[in-house]
Amino acid sequence: MLQAITTNQQPDIHQERGEIEMNEIIDYRPYTVNDKKVYVKVSAFVDTEGNVYPISFIWEDGYKYKIDKISEIRPTASQKAEGTGMRYSIRVQNKQTYIWLEETNGLYRWFLEKRI
Repeated sequence: MLQAITTNQQPDIHQERGEIEMNEIIDYRPYTVNDKKVYVKVSAFVDTEGNVYPISFIWEDGYKYKIDKISEIRPTASQKAEGTGMRYSIRVQNKQTYIWLEETNGLYRWFLEKRI
């Protein structure tokens, strides 16, 4: 079970990346799109405590976006996309947004709300 953490507990993901590169996981499943959410491919790492931190994601246009900062991680629902899971408050290209890690039937997938 994933746990919520506060910002003072999480590492600087880009500073420590070189030390934990062998723990990096990449979700190779293809993304799918519906009218409210976009499943994305994510590069992430898992620390020694089992906490998962996304580093970058590939949007539906194929562009890879680096996550500059994670400010909060907590379990919550997406009001727009009707999904639940761990919500990561992230900063990408100086814009605040959210990415969710969703668990369904033992499978974990990352999604973002689709902007219309």
